[in-house]
Amino acid sequence: MFGFLRARRRRKILAEPFPAEWQAVLHREVGLYGQLDSGERSALRDDLRVFIAEKGWEGVKDFDLTEPMKVIVAANACVLTLAMDGDPLRHVRTIIIQPDVYVPPQPRVQDGIAHTGGSATGTAYVHGPIVLSWRHILHNSRDPHDGRNVVLHEFAHQLDMTGGVVDGTPPLPRRDLYPAWRRIMTAEYEQLVQAAGHGMRTVIDHYGATNPAEFFAVSTECFFERPVLMREHHPELYELLRAYYRQDTARRAERA
Repeated sequence: MFGFLRARRRRKILAEPFPAEWQAVLHREVGLYGQLDSGERSALRDDLRVFIAEKGWEGVKDFDLTEPMKVIVAANACVLTLAMDGDPLRHVRTIIIQPDVYVPPQPRVQDGIAHTGGSATGTAYVHGPIVLSWRHILHNSRDPHDGRNVVLHEFAHQLDMTGGVVDGTPPLPRRDLYPAWRRIMTAEYEQLVQAAGHGMRTVIDHYGATNPAEFFAVSTECFFERPVLMREHHPELYELLRAYYRQDTARRAERA
């Protein structure tokens, strides 16, 4: 019954013309949108309309959360799941936008240890909301080549959390991917830990050396924002993420 009502509500949403002002926002503010072909753009526009309608949106205190802001967040989030089956982000119910960096009100759990204090640009909570810094959302969205995107990062954490354990291994689309995922992710993570420890420059941001969960989120940012470099320097990791996200981001970037 609920599935029928949801499908009917979505059909009604998609039957409406796509707002012209939203289209302008996508072209002006979402760098990754400019890399998509016409079919991908059409699919993304549909996905983001449903995403905006079905999520709860909150601006903290007196921060004015506008429709264009929602479009930018939704577009970046929906890039992740553009070619994935089902509704992988259905468990994300609320998105809270902070004007800038903030101190998380709840402890973050890493490696089983609760951490409090410190500033953050984004936080994803298990069975809870996603909190994002607007200043970083906008800066990251406009530059699709710097390897950093707080929306991609935090929603990658939410994909990871779908399995109930935040360990850098989200539910995979095929059973045969798990052995390769464990082997490649472990090797690449350990390689980044060593490189970060020696202060070596890497294609993947050193923050990924924090733990396997952060490695998956940071690798996701790299896969979408530095795909050609990732394919060149980390070909196995690139192909693994290509199989998971079902997108050839390097080819897309070269075409664009």
